[in-house]
Amino acid sequence: MATQAKRRRVAGPAGSDDDPAPVASFLSWCQRVGLELSPKVAVSRQGTVAGYGMVARESVQPGELLFAVPRAALLSQHTCSISGVLERGGHADRGGETPSWARGVPNLRVSPRARRAAEPVGLGAAAAGATPRDAGPGLALEPLLCALARAGPLAAPHVLTCLRMVAIQPIPKGHEIFNTYGQMANWQLIHMYGFAEPYPDNTNDTADIQMVTVREAALQGTKVEAERLLLYERWDFLCKLEMVGEEGAFVIGREEVLTEEELATTLKVLCMPAEEFREFKDQNGWEDDKSEEDSLTITDIPKLKASWRQLLRDSVLLTLQTYATDLKTEQDLLSNKEVYAALSWREQQALQVRYGQKMILHRLLELTR
Repeated sequence: MATQAKRRRVAGPAGSDDDPAPVASFLSWCQRVGLELSPKVAVSRQGTVAGYGMVARESVQPGELLFAVPRAALLSQHTCSISGVLERGGHADRGGETPSWARGVPNLRVSPRARRAAEPVGLGAAAAGATPRDAGPGLALEPLLCALARAGPLAAPHVLTCLRMVAIQPIPKGHEIFNTYGQMANWQLIHMYGFAEPYPDNTNDTADIQMVTVREAALQGTKVEAERLLLYERWDFLCKLEMVGEEGAFVIGREEVLTEEELATTLKVLCMPAEEFREFKDQNGWEDDKSEEDSLTITDIPKLKASWRQLLRDSVLLTLQTYATDLKTEQDLLSNKEVYAALSWREQQALQVRYGQKMILHRLLELTR
């Protein structure tokens, strides 16, 4: 993740693969198109987290070039085999044949899990519109990438290389090199890249509490119709303030509340006395002074008003009920190496995602006691 740019390889010399053919074919193509690969790195299926990646053969210093891709080798609507059709705005009819989208690119299945897991395909950080800062630890995308990856063939004809990957911190020999993933929760990693970090490695992991779940938890505390109507009035007012929405979620990290203002305002409005709410509504949500209770950090949670803590706790409990299994069941799976190894890759990754989320939610339960 964002706090770790490298990882010690497990075993095997760099470049020694059980099935070297796909990697060799890919490297052969790289050579033909003029891709520049530093002699200090190697593409390998050994000692990497995802079963394939780049490993440092020698120590790499910040600023050193790791690889450079010629502009002509980048896949785009201008370089694919049906570029002419796309330019005319038409559709190709190939009689069911799978098109070879990139001219001269070998049809590779580098991943040993390619047939077992539905792995995302894309340009990684570049496809997400990454900036050098977004590119994460270990490597940085130079600013030209974002501009030229989307540009047409005439945008910068004098530029021979539009993608250069350089180290932004020291990378020791034998460590895997990560092109980032940025500060992402496990659910984002598995959605975009096809893997999740095992707990507790992902310091940027998060858990979501759906906003409507907080409304449902608040409705549980109403006893008569008048109270329910007033709660819906409060909710509608929060929607007007753009603090909540039917499809939104409050995002809780391991060390911070990422939607601090939204969650604090929601707890405040749903828990305040009726007369205070009327006054607050008349002021359209504005107050002359902001009290300390309006801030909401992880360390602040035990100091919240009892009504706030109770509503948050009830919301967490409702959220945990949406999972098919409880925390103990998943702890047992993770602690039993044989059972865990018997799970499919997809099941293991899904387990890591759920476990990380539940650990955050259970911590909230402890803080709201």
